[in-house]
Order: sequence, then C-alpha cells, then structure tokens
Amino acid sequence: MKIVPAILTDGGEELCRMLELSGTFCDYVQIDVMDGEFVPSKSAGPEDLRSCSPDIGMEIHLMVKRPEEYIGRYALKGVRRIITHFESPGDPLAHIEEIRKLGLSAGLAINPETPVSMIIPLLDLIDHVLVMTVKPGFYGSPFLPDMLEKVRELSILTGDFEIGVDGGVDQSNLEILRESGANTACVGSRIFRADDPAKAYEGLVRISSRP
Repeated sequence: MKIVPAILTDGGEELCRMLELSGTFCDYVQIDVMDGEFVPSKSAGPEDLRSCSPDIGMEIHLMVKRPEEYIGRYALKGVRRIITHFESPGDPLAHIEEIRKLGLSAGLAINPETPVSMIIPLLDLIDHVLVMTVKPGFYGSPFLPDMLEKVRELSILTGDFEIGVDGGVDQSNLEILRESGANTACVGSRIFRADDPAKAYEGLVRISSRP
C-alpha cells in the first residue's frame, strides 16, 4: 500500500514550503483544495500552486462546490490526477470527462454517508476511488472504522481502479486498511504535524510494506 502525504494549507508560501519539504522524502503528494463552501475550511488555490516550483508528482483533491471552475486551472506541471467528489453539485460524469480531456488521471471521492452502490455506474470511467474515512474539511479528524466496509465492497468489484483512503490514517489502522483492500493511504497531520515529517513518513511506509 502506497503512502501519499496529503498537504492542506491556506497560505501560498506554506504550500510551497510543504511541497519542497515533501520532495526530500517522497515523490508524490496529494494537495487538498477546499473552497469554504463544499466544506467549511478554505485552502490555498491554483494561483498559489502556480507560484511554486515543485519537483514532485501531485494529485489534486477538489473538495469544492463547483469543480468545473477548478479542474482546468489545476492542469499544471507535475499534476497527474484530479479527484472530484461524487457529492459536489453538478454532473460527476461531466467532471470526469473534463479531467480526461486534459490527459490526466480521474479520481472520484465519496463522503462517509455515500454508499458504494451510488458510484458503481462510474467505476469503469475512473482510475481511482477515494474513500473518505473522516468527515471531510477538518485536518486531524478521527478515523471512522465503519468505512472499512466500503473498502471491502470496492475490493471485490471488477474494474481497473485503485482504492484510496483519506482521513485519520495512522500506524494503528494501516494494516487493517491494507487487509481490507486499500491500495493507497493519504496521510496529512500524522506526517506534517510530526516533529520529523520525513521520519514519520518512513515509519508509515515500513508498516504499509510489511509482508
């Protein structure tokens, strides 16, 4: 299971600093984008990312009310995937198609209240399903163990998609997430609020790589 550091900040300079720091210990990160409407919090935006010069692969997790206003603005150097929310207003299929037209990998996130059955018709069109294992919008929220069942449901479905989990992931639940079928785990506060983020990341990688 791959560990993906998740960056959330409302400041452009801090975003650049966190990207530079991440590049010293990993090759791929997720950037959380929040608009203060779809979720209560607000984060740095595409102009902030444009001002950085990250030498690292990135995926963009759009927790926004109008994804169509953001997707094209995040087609930047280093961005490999854009993840939209099934629950965002508008047509999720249109969002997926817009991402595909940009030549990027398309992901779809589902909130804790959304059943897997709701997204089954879209699974053949996406590369990645991101199961939110917390209520989105708050850094450091507690893990919701009931979401493990969603991961298990997805793992037995046919389709060429990865299963990711996002929120509340730490050393205590990594193994059960992997056993449930998760391919990637996005980790934010457990890495970036640690005294030594590189060491925290490496510790998570060791656990996720155990045979």
